[in-house]
Amino acid sequence: MGLAELQSIHVHPVKALRGFSPREAVVEPWGLAGDRRWVLIDDGGKVVTQREQPRLALAAAEPLPGGGVRLSAPGRAPLAVPVPRPAAFVPVDIFGTKVEAVLAAEAAHSWCADYLRTGVRLAYMDDPAVRRPIDPDHALPGETVSFADGYPLLLTTQGSLDALNSLIALGDHAGEGPLPMNRFRPNVVVRGTDAWAEDDWTRIAVGEVEFRVTKMCGRCVVTTTDQTTAERGREPLRTLARHRRFGNRLVFGQNLIPCSRGTIRVGDPVHVLA
Repeated sequence: MGLAELQSIHVHPVKALRGFSPREAVVEPWGLAGDRRWVLIDDGGKVVTQREQPRLALAAAEPLPGGGVRLSAPGRAPLAVPVPRPAAFVPVDIFGTKVEAVLAAEAAHSWCADYLRTGVRLAYMDDPAVRRPIDPDHALPGETVSFADGYPLLLTTQGSLDALNSLIALGDHAGEGPLPMNRFRPNVVVRGTDAWAEDDWTRIAVGEVEFRVTKMCGRCVVTTTDQTTAERGREPLRTLARHRRFGNRLVFGQNLIPCSRGTIRVGDPVHVLA
């Protein structure tokens, strides 16, 4: 492996919506600052993602000062949504785990529901330090996470994407490739590593911040969703099933838990510590 470095950073203020790619980001114990603090829920309180609503790929959320977001989507006038006051909490069901959150203003619910043509509400995690513990099988006591799928950060590598695209090119659905990295919705992308090198990492440093590499990331149907058209295909799941199956999971990327606070920047060196 040559010199590894941080290729890009990605923050998604609203889970399942398109995010933005800053040159630097503050790392908090529960993830990158502002990442996935907002989430859509259905009338029963269950989280709504691109699994159920692929059209969310076409909507975007930009951060506003103070933690609010600016929502935009095709055919919709943009809407600025401020952070709601922590008043009455609502239960959010995120993959079977109940988490308390604060509802946004009614205008935000209407905007999102009109766009998706179904009943949804927008909710905000007011205090990620206490709201949602990480799976204790893969975390230390007191470690928490935002509305990310399960862990504070997701890491992918350019070397592994290149290798995956080479495998897709040899398969039955070669016309779907090459796939861009946004199919995997990572927080940090590393370049300068061998393909699948991250399988063996247990601890890394990105610039000044250290992370534990806790668990391979099992992938779902969201990866088959074109993030620019919202159309679905069969890749990369078909190729991952042939070449990257670990037990019952189709794997691409690694989940990270920060060991410290700090700021990461594009171009930072990435060191494998263990």
